[in-house]
Amino acid sequence: MGKKKKIENKLSVFTNAILSIYGENPFKPMNYKQICKILAIRDAAGKDVVYHILIDLHEQGILIEERPFRYVLNPAYLEEYGPKKQYVEGTVDMKSTGKAYVILDDEEGEDVFISAANTGHALHGDRVKVAMFPQRKGHKPEGEIVEVLKRKITDVVGILHISHGYVFVTPDQESIPVDIFVPKGEVHGAKNGQKVVVHLVDWPEKSGNPFGEIIRVLGNPGDNDVEMESILLAHDYPLEFPEEVEKEAAKIPSRIQKSEIRNRKDYREVFTITIDPADAKDFDDAISLQKLSNGHWEVGVHIADVSYYVKPGSAIDEEAYSRGTSVYLVDRTIPMLPEKLCNNVCSLRPNEEKLTFSAVFEMDDEANVLSHWIGRTVIKSCRRYNYEEVQAMIEGGEGDYKEEILTFHRLATKLRERRMADGSLNFHSEEVKFILDEKGKPIDTYIRVQNESHELIEDFMLLANRTVAETFGEPGSKWRNHTFVYRVHDEPNPEKLNNFLHLISRLGYTMDISTRSKLVKSYNKLFTDVEGKGEKNLIETVAIRTMAKAVYSTENIGHYGLSFDYYTHFTSPIRRYPDLMVHRLITRYLLEDKESVNKKEFDEYCVHTSEMEKQAEEMERQSVKYKQAEYLQDKIGQVFEGLISGVSKWGLYVELKGSKCEGLVRYSEMPGDYYYLDEENFRVIGQQSGRVLQLGDEVKVMVKNVNLLKRQMDFELILGSGTPKGSPTKREVKRRTESGKRKTENGKRKKARRA
Repeated sequence: MGKKKKIENKLSVFTNAILSIYGENPFKPMNYKQICKILAIRDAAGKDVVYHILIDLHEQGILIEERPFRYVLNPAYLEEYGPKKQYVEGTVDMKSTGKAYVILDDEEGEDVFISAANTGHALHGDRVKVAMFPQRKGHKPEGEIVEVLKRKITDVVGILHISHGYVFVTPDQESIPVDIFVPKGEVHGAKNGQKVVVHLVDWPEKSGNPFGEIIRVLGNPGDNDVEMESILLAHDYPLEFPEEVEKEAAKIPSRIQKSEIRNRKDYREVFTITIDPADAKDFDDAISLQKLSNGHWEVGVHIADVSYYVKPGSAIDEEAYSRGTSVYLVDRTIPMLPEKLCNNVCSLRPNEEKLTFSAVFEMDDEANVLSHWIGRTVIKSCRRYNYEEVQAMIEGGEGDYKEEILTFHRLATKLRERRMADGSLNFHSEEVKFILDEKGKPIDTYIRVQNESHELIEDFMLLANRTVAETFGEPGSKWRNHTFVYRVHDEPNPEKLNNFLHLISRLGYTMDISTRSKLVKSYNKLFTDVEGKGEKNLIETVAIRTMAKAVYSTENIGHYGLSFDYYTHFTSPIRRYPDLMVHRLITRYLLEDKESVNKKEFDEYCVHTSEMEKQAEEMERQSVKYKQAEYLQDKIGQVFEGLISGVSKWGLYVELKGSKCEGLVRYSEMPGDYYYLDEENFRVIGQQSGRVLQLGDEVKVMVKNVNLLKRQMDFELILGSGTPKGSPTKREVKRRTESGKRKTENGKRKKARRA
């Protein structure tokens, strides 16, 4: 009896300290010896007290015996004795499986994993509050969404299902892995199987599904217009301009006032042309050329002066800002500005006087810029060219103003050579294009490769963008401390770059990363060295993945890919809102000599327009994916050549040559062998055969299945295709397989213990 009394007295001294230790280490089983070591208790009497405290706490249910005489804290007491909960805020990136990652507001912080059971009522894109779990050693941060701070998605596109008296909408977006329940009175005439837009009304606390009402019937799935509209509406991108915007645009005069012409430099008599795709309607850039009396060249880069017509705070301006950019789907363009502006008033159409914002350069024969001028102008284009016409002249064909075209080409080539020598990365881009029938169905595909006519325009636009940014950002500029909008591109991700270096070293290539300039030269040399070789696709694909994404920012860090210390977007205000922002800042500082604007306000503009650019790219990608699936729909059973474009835990992704359609070859459907993933080397290896299938390998596949609505394509690998050379020995295969099995079993045991 006396012994028990003594322990109870000691409990008041040690219990909280002991429970705090377990609370700080909720997943680590500990015995009394480990607790004594942490508490620095060395005497036998003290150890005896701790031993009996643990026994007593176990009997009370506060501790759980996970292993003999090793205890963990009962999760029910974690709130009381564990560390105080840490809360973070961020944006939900929801996966099709229901799990999610929360991207933190603090860009330096690591994304927080949220299991499907802990996402609460959050949806993709929502801004949320997360309660962090104690982080286990070697594991990613994990937490639970406890509050939706701001709902991103309010309208969802999906297919209506009516079954047994219940109505649900299954969303098109895989990132919304939950059906929306629709009460019978909120169907509003929509029929089973139709594509609809459902507005989220409520998500009751105890309901597993949000509630909504049908606000728009799009039509039948599989119809071209329905599918294209679905892509736009799923990203909350409007199909039409509000009536107020159209009325405001209708009032804009098409004719230019003579008083405005007098306020500008007049280039109407100077040779000026536009070069664009054959199907373009919005011509927002033109170039001019004239020989100066001193023998030098004057090259003008003339950009549609949208800022003259679209004033801050107007209905047109607010709508343009909301959209952020024009969107280019496979079969249509959804403009940022009303048609009267983008295709008429602002478009630099031939033989029409147009108001422009210009960067004009004096150059010698080597394209060295001797001086430049930035300001407002009026032009009159004398000829509209498409890229094919210009390319034909570059390659020796005849055409209008051939001598002037070749002069442009020669100067642009000099600019490009100098830019590459200074460290611009020389990535090659290919774009798939579709030939559509009158109903929008793809009947053929082709690859549009950037040629010299594209580069001609690109190099003059790069020069203008760079010069404008330097004018306002360089040391010594009177506007150096004024708020400005830059197009910035960060350095490659160090971890991804390190993995890339390991990969190419195994293929026999090296890179010098000691300085930025040497790294870029190494990249460009590598791209030249792999040209025509089997590993070309692998190396170029992984190289692109090491790169950061370019964004808009008021904080200039330079443009890594172009190797420019200062860069902005000035040349496309018809289709990009940041260019319009830049035009207004130039006017404010250079022409009106006014004070700097509110930086915080422009920071928000930059974040928004960067996000809208990203969203537009996703919509464009989805429209291409849909057309690719539609193109293959009647080709099931046919065999195509392709390249392995991705290696995942589910299977191999293969991109077909020509059409660039990408489909999945599932490991479970690859007969004759068991393949295991060698993720570090972007490959899989056959356990029995030792056969290697690696990112970039050429293979043959058969189209097995096409799900048009999900834009998914399944392929079957044709045996005999692939790249067997470089296969590991049977001993290596056995060692890696056994190692993989051990890791899997260890993972299962750990998971079982946590459960």
